[in-house]
Amino acid sequence: MTEKKNVKKILVIDAHPNEKSLCRALADSYLSMAESSGFDTKRLTLRNLEFDLNLHQGYHQIQELEPDLVQSQEQILWCDHLVIVYPIWWGTMPALLKGFFDRCWLPGFAFQYHKKDPFWDKLLKGRSARIIVTSDAPYLYNFFIHWSAPYRVVKKAILAFCGFRPVKMTAFGGIKNLSEAQIKQTLTKVETLGQKGL
Repeated sequence: MTEKKNVKKILVIDAHPNEKSLCRALADSYLSMAESSGFDTKRLTLRNLEFDLNLHQGYHQIQELEPDLVQSQEQILWCDHLVIVYPIWWGTMPALLKGFFDRCWLPGFAFQYHKKDPFWDKLLKGRSARIIVTSDAPYLYNFFIHWSAPYRVVKKAILAFCGFRPVKMTAFGGIKNLSEAQIKQTLTKVETLGQKGL
């Protein structure tokens, strides 16, 4: 794809392990409208990547990055706006997305701690982000029972920590009980976000 000059560059990460998921449909809907609206877009589908999910030595000894993770880092650096679509499982993100963050968002790439103070450099600043989240539980359940932890971890402890600002969230709850008409409404809401590049 030829890069368009002075056009907002959007990377959409589909982080659902199942190809036949609502998350995949949401990512498709966002991308389709963003492309038709003239934004420069790329897609990163985590289930298609080949990499070890486990960070075996923590940050004491960084594992060599697999080619798919090297390319993923290049795409993250390329974008102006990052969209991550994922489901909530057991009150948090799937292992696939957590493993991606552990292995890919490394010191020296996403952040860098200072040696002489408790602070850090946010190496991915200058970019905005949106997380689009689905869950079988109603949104208010995640809000009141889990104190929004399924959203806040990605929004604050990962994206904002590494410099993304602003980070917006769109959450769809009660997915397992949605009718076809309600699913269509959900897709339409995401199409609107894609059309505006939000």
